[in-house]
Amino acid sequence: MPTPMPTSTPTSTATSTAQALVAPGKGLLAADESLPTMTKRLARIGVESTEATRLALRELLFTTPGLEEHVSGVILFDETIRQRTSGGALVPELLAGAGIVPGIKVDRGTVPLAGSPGEVVTQGLDGLRERLAEYAALGARFAKWRAVLRIDTGLPTPACVHANAHALARHAALAQEAGLVPVVEPEVLMDGSHSLERCAEVTAQVLREVYAELAGQRVALDATLLKPSMVLPGTLSPETEHLEDHVVAGRTVAVLRDTVPASVPGIVFLSGGQSPQQATARLDALNKLAAPQPWQLSFSYGRALQAPVLDAWRGDPANTAAAQAVLAERARLTGAARAGRYHRDKEPAAPVAG
Repeated sequence: MPTPMPTSTPTSTATSTAQALVAPGKGLLAADESLPTMTKRLARIGVESTEATRLALRELLFTTPGLEEHVSGVILFDETIRQRTSGGALVPELLAGAGIVPGIKVDRGTVPLAGSPGEVVTQGLDGLRERLAEYAALGARFAKWRAVLRIDTGLPTPACVHANAHALARHAALAQEAGLVPVVEPEVLMDGSHSLERCAEVTAQVLREVYAELAGQRVALDATLLKPSMVLPGTLSPETEHLEDHVVAGRTVAVLRDTVPASVPGIVFLSGGQSPQQATARLDALNKLAAPQPWQLSFSYGRALQAPVLDAWRGDPANTAAAQAVLAERARLTGAARAGRYHRDKEPAAPVAG
C-alpha cells in the first residue's frame, strides 16, 4: 500500500514564516538550553546559574544591535518565553519588535529507550497540544523537537530510529495544528570513532524514516524546517584530523538530496560539537557548491554563536557592549556563509574582557 500523501493545510502565515526563517543571509539563534545545560555553560565562565543571570545573558543576546540583520528567529526555552526583560517587555515581544521571529523548544529531553541499551527516545508528547496552544498565545511562531541518535556497533537500531522519527512527526503534526512551524531536529551525534561514510549511511537511514513518518502524520512539508547535523566522522575518528570543509559539504548534500523532499523550504544545520569557525566554514562550503539546491541551506546555531559571547561577557555588566559586538560579528560571519562569502582568514582576534 502506498504511503499516504500529506493533507495538512497549515495557514499561509505558517508557510510564510517557514520561508522567512530561512531568508537569504539569515538563520536561527538557538537559545533554548535546558537548565542543566545553561548551568554548565555559565559555570565555565564562573557565573552562578540563577533565573536572573540566565535572563541577563539572554537579554544581552536578544538586544544586540543589528542582530536582526542575520538572525531571523530565536529558539527559546520554557523559562525564557515567560520572562520579562529589564524594560518590562515579554521576551517574545522584545524579539518580535526587533523583527525576529520567536520560537520555542517543546520536547522534554531524552529517556532510555526500553529494550535498547545505550539508546534514548525524546519525551514530551503527553500534553503537547495544550502546551503548543499556550506557547502560541505567548507569541511563539515555530516549535522545535530534538531527537538524539548515537552511532556505535549495532547502533542506532531500527527500533530507535523508528521511535524517534515517529515522535518527531507527531510533534510536527501537533505544531501545525496549533499554527506553528515545526522545526524537526534528528541529531546524529558526533561522539564515537565512526567514519564519514558510516555517518552518511546512518543520516540517510534516519532521514528516510523521518520523512516517511511525516508523510504518515500528514504533515505539510512546505511549512516545516529540517534541523539536521552535518555528515561528519566521529570525534575519535582519525579522519577528523585532516577533514576538509568541501568534503563535509559534498557528502552532506549528497545525503540530503537522496532523502529530503524539495518542498521543504530550508535546512537549518545544528553546530553540534564543532567550533564556531568549523561550523561557519562548513556552512560556507555547503553554500559554495556549484549545483543549485532545492532548499535554503541555513543555520540554527547555539554554542557556535554563543560560546565566544560568554567568553567576552563573563557575567560582568561592564562587558555587555563588548560581548554584543562579538555576537554581532559572529552573526555577520555566519550570515556571509549563507551566501558562500565567508573567509576564515578574516576571523577577528579573541576579545579581551574588561
